Amino acid sequence: MLELISEHACFGGSQRFYRHQSGATGLPMRFSVFIPAAADGARLPAMFYLAGLTCTEETFMIKAGAQRVAAQEGMILIAPDTSPRGAGIPGEADAWDFGLGAGFYVDATSAPWNSHYRMYSYILELRELLVAELPVDGARTGIFGHSMGGHGALVLALRNPDLFRSVSAFAPIAAPSRCPWGRRAFSGYLGGDENSWKRYDASALMELSHTPFPGGILIDQGLADKFLAEQLYPDVFEAACAKAGQPLELRRHEGYDHGYYFISTFIEEHLRFHRARLG
Repeated sequence: MLELISEHACFGGSQRFYRHQSGATGLPMRFSVFIPAAADGARLPAMFYLAGLTCTEETFMIKAGAQRVAAQEGMILIAPDTSPRGAGIPGEADAWDFGLGAGFYVDATSAPWNSHYRMYSYILELRELLVAELPVDGARTGIFGHSMGGHGALVLALRNPDLFRSVSAFAPIAAPSRCPWGRRAFSGYLGGDENSWKRYDASALMELSHTPFPGGILIDQGLADKFLAEQLYPDVFEAACAKAGQPLELRRHEGYDHGYYFISTFIEEHLRFHRARLG
C-alpha cells in the first residue's frame, strides 16, 4: 500500500513522494514519481532512474531537470532511494561508499547485510507495485541511472530485458568487479567469492550475451570526471558490447565532470532515446 507523503504541481503534471512497506528489504522505503498530465485511464511509458552514491529519492527530481521533457513526451519518471533506511546495522553510516546510500543494487548474501540490503529485488518489487498502483504501462518501461545507479540500471536491464525494454546510463560504474568502489561493496555484501560477483557486473554479463538490446544502449561519460580512470571503466563495457554484438553509443564529452550539471545537460537526449524505443 502506498502512502503519499507530498504532492506538487509540476509542468502540468504531478511530482509525488511516497512511502511503502517493502517485502524485499523488510523496511519502509521511499520513492519519488513524476506523472505527467494524461487522459483519464491512460497508461503511460515509465522510466526508472537509479541514483548514485549518497543520493536519495529526491536527488534526481530536484537536480536533473527531467520533468519538463517527461511532460512533453508523456512519460512517468520513478526514482527509488539508494539503500534501505533504518536497518540499524552497526557501522552502516560510517562510510559514504558502503552502507547507507550505497546499496549498489545487489541482493546481499553476507550477514548482517543480507537481512535488509536487497536493492536488486527491491527495484523489481517496486516495478511490479507501480504497474499495479499507478498508470504505468508494464509493457513500456525502461531504466537508466548515474554512477552506482548506472551500474544498477545496466545490470537490471541485462538480467531482465523482458521487463526493461530500454537502457541508458550516465558515467556508470561499468566494471565494478575491477574498481575500488565495486570491490568494497561486493566483498561486503556478497562475500569473497569473486565468481559470485559476475551476476552484478554489467561488463561480465554483457560478455555472456548476444545483442540483448538490438535498439542500442546509450552511455554518456564526461572526460573531466575525476572518477573515470579509477572507478568507471567504460572501455571495458565497450569491449564487452563489441564481443556481444551489442550496439552501443558511448559518447565521451570534453570538460564534463561526474555531477548533475553533466546529467542535466544530456537528460533530454536520454529521455527522447528511451521514448523512441518504448513506443
